[in-house]
Amino acid sequence: MRHLKAHRKLGRTTAHRMSMLRNLATSLITAREERIVTTLPKAKELRPFVERVITLSRRAQLLEGENTAHQAVHLRRQAAGFFHAGNRQQASSTGRRSTQGRAPRTAGVVALKRLFDELGERYKDRPGGYTRIIKLGRRDGDNAELAIIELVDNPREREAIEAANKRASSKKKTAKASESKAASGGRRGGRKADRTFEKEETTEKRGAKAKADDDKTEANKPKGGRRSKKTESTAEEKETE
Repeated sequence: MRHLKAHRKLGRTTAHRMSMLRNLATSLITAREERIVTTLPKAKELRPFVERVITLSRRAQLLEGENTAHQAVHLRRQAAGFFHAGNRQQASSTGRRSTQGRAPRTAGVVALKRLFDELGERYKDRPGGYTRIIKLGRRDGDNAELAIIELVDNPREREAIEAANKRASSKKKTAKASESKAASGGRRGGRKADRTFEKEETTEKRGAKAKADDDKTEANKPKGGRRSKKTESTAEEKETE
């Protein structure tokens, strides 16, 4: 039974396994989209490895007191052990008589710089949980289970959240505008104006117009119809008889 054996060997020796984790951590931190695709067991082993070094950069941002600079250097040296060392040929190539120029720095040095300059500030108020694992299914060929491991709160995720908030705010504004137009009696709200929200001037004009129409109809009505004329003629005939 595997008691007190928390980590996976991944079919490698200790040196090979640590070198692989350092490479994966460097690739994750220096990636443009801040995510890499690997197998699920490697992603599960990489997660505590990377989060431990991000915690060191987070501590460097929260330092207070007199020996802040010395403590920050100490934390940076501790974090450097999680990456491959810089180019060893750099010291010999920086002499005055050297014609080759300065040797390029390795990716581990770039990852360490980005870790303390950017990621430490981003995760300053986040107590752990800096990465996320997303399963992708099985790979064709060897049937290995793939997964994405990415940094939380990356720029792509922030852009998606901002776009969603903008869409929600625009929907709220349009809903409020339609409600206000419907309440004020406008026709753009989808329905005709209600008479209860009509202005007093329009109601007075409408009443005056209706009254004028009634007067016109009464004036145009004939005074005394055919029936009244017939009754008068019959009455005269009876008197003559």
